Amino acid sequence: MGKSWMTKWGSRRVREIPPTLEEAFAAAAGLTDDDAQRIEIAASLMGLPVDEVKAKAIRLSAQPTMPPVMTGRGRPVVVQYKRPRLARSFPTGRQ
Repeated sequence: MGKSWMTKWGSRRVREIPPTLEEAFAAAAGLTDDDAQRIEIAASLMGLPVDEVKAKAIRLSAQPTMPPVMTGRGRPVVVQYKRPRLARSFPTGRQ
């Protein structure tokens, strides 16, 4: 489980969540091009035995990949700043 410590506001804990298989393979893909080393790296990141990760990797690679869905993030966003109107007091000329 996570580590905990005391602060002046009470006990604090850090939740440690192991990476998913896809996240572990994405991290391993950035480190090496060899499939055997990717499986070993993913297993060490996930904290699982190599044989179990290898079986999951075979199942994952057999599934067809879906193309990414565009959500409209490619559209440009224009932000305009309008200065606020300030009430000015003009001298009336009377004294």
